[in-house]
Amino acid sequence: MRVLPALLEGVLSRWSVRRRLWPFGAAPDDPRIPPWRTLIARDHELWAGALQRARAPGAPRVLVANTMPGYNNGSVLESVLAAGLVLRAARPEVLVCQGELSACFLLKFRKFSDLEPIQSGSWHHKKGSPCHRCREFTRVFSDLGVEVLPYRRYLSAADVDRAKELSAAVALPQIPGYNLDGCAVGEHALAGALRYFAKGDASDEPTYEVILRVFFRASLETFYAVNRLLDERPYDVAVFHHGIYVPQGIIGEVMRRRGVRVVNWNSAYRKKCFIFSHGDTYHHTLMTEPVAAWQSLTLSPDQEAQILAYLDSRQEGTRDWIWFHNEPQSDRAKFLAQTRLDPGRPIIGMLTNVVWDAQLHYPANAFPSMLDWIRETIAWFAPRPGLQLMIRVHPAEIRGVTPSRQLAVDEIRRWFPQLPDNVAVIGPESEINTYFAASFCNAVLIYGTKTGVELTSRGIPVIVAGEAWIKNKGLTLDASSRAEYFALLERLPLDREEVMPRDRVSEALRYAYHFFFRRMIPLGCFRALDSHKKMPYEVALSSLQGLAPGADPGLDVICDGILREAPFVYPYETRDQQEWLQS
Repeated sequence: MRVLPALLEGVLSRWSVRRRLWPFGAAPDDPRIPPWRTLIARDHELWAGALQRARAPGAPRVLVANTMPGYNNGSVLESVLAAGLVLRAARPEVLVCQGELSACFLLKFRKFSDLEPIQSGSWHHKKGSPCHRCREFTRVFSDLGVEVLPYRRYLSAADVDRAKELSAAVALPQIPGYNLDGCAVGEHALAGALRYFAKGDASDEPTYEVILRVFFRASLETFYAVNRLLDERPYDVAVFHHGIYVPQGIIGEVMRRRGVRVVNWNSAYRKKCFIFSHGDTYHHTLMTEPVAAWQSLTLSPDQEAQILAYLDSRQEGTRDWIWFHNEPQSDRAKFLAQTRLDPGRPIIGMLTNVVWDAQLHYPANAFPSMLDWIRETIAWFAPRPGLQLMIRVHPAEIRGVTPSRQLAVDEIRRWFPQLPDNVAVIGPESEINTYFAASFCNAVLIYGTKTGVELTSRGIPVIVAGEAWIKNKGLTLDASSRAEYFALLERLPLDREEVMPRDRVSEALRYAYHFFFRRMIPLGCFRALDSHKKMPYEVALSSLQGLAPGADPGLDVICDGILREAPFVYPYETRDQQEWLQS
């Protein structure tokens, strides 16, 4: 007799989901939308009790600042965090934009190049606007019953007018360095504008000034709204995506200024994994992480085999949900024919990043920008025919989520119409496997790529000129000035046995294990969607019990980090036999 009620419950549940989502443009059974109401109905007593404890006086207060609702399922992850926090007697509240800010991380030139709707603010209502997704994805939080706080509640008409007036009054050259009450609002406005244009230097764009001022205005709006929110509501910690751009970067600036702990997150390379960091974006924290976090690791033969197998898989991307090659090529004859390199002379590799990506100020960089580094490095190699420079341009320039509109190959052609004979460029369109190409190199020069982690693990010497995560680990040759960088180049070709002796390679392998297996935290509640590059995962839960303490070790690590400031380090070495981590 229980079959009929169960069937009726299923029908009513599907009808409820359809009725809730259809007006907002999300298809019924959309994998992006977790079935929170259905799960709560199944575990009603568990959830009701958890909500009561979360709302009790003294419960930790967590601001989930939702900044990228439909992008890579950001709201889905943050709704899982909110549910996990409630089940741990914490009180999450969710800050949402819903189209209030003048510009944001999701505004891009390729989709919105018309100035009029951007200046007037009507772009929020245009077809294809990410604001529609913002509104749609707010449901993942309201379905949980947690409090949703729209920006409009904390952004007064006077604030909007003040942001508009100030963004128009500040001289253009002063905007990138503009500081307000100790917060670098101008730097993140510039990063947002460069991301909009997908260029590392957009000053030649006819609409550059207008766009930079719009992002500056949005930065100021965020500054005013978040400050007013904190005037009204106290929080122990704020959790939000990335920590760079608009509004993420400004939220972080204000939180730190007001004494609120910050936790940033980002999708990691491995499937079902995420990187969390305390205090700031992982772009900064991975460079300053104490070596004590991993140096004492002792890897068993099985664990060494695991990390080596994973590093091998990186060449094909078979265990990742972020990769840039469809059919990577590792043919020696084709590689030498395409590059015209002489394997009898030393080859020095050079791996670039996407030109516009994460353009922030790093005081320890040897050059003002990656492009300066590329140009001066080619000029240094040109009169040295005894060395060959192989430049591998990052495939994400054309294959990434936001393809670059400023290509490194175009800049190189502009600087060097006739490339020096000893310099070869592998363009972003090439299917040549980057790791295979690096195997021919005596040493590799990098600026900010994480590939340095993998190369040092293979015993390949790496010289760092920028903000690469492998920096400051004692595993690479790091330059903090132009003079130091060129002094390191004078040592080329390097004695690999001297620079990367066996014990240092073993140490590099330990760091790779830490970086890929311990800092990239797996969440068992997700199912990877290989065919959905813009929606790489969905929630795969049959019960809210799957998010309770002790049920998912990855979620335990994340929530302990958020609530108790514990390190965001997953003890993979003690759990490496769990089959679900490999699925």
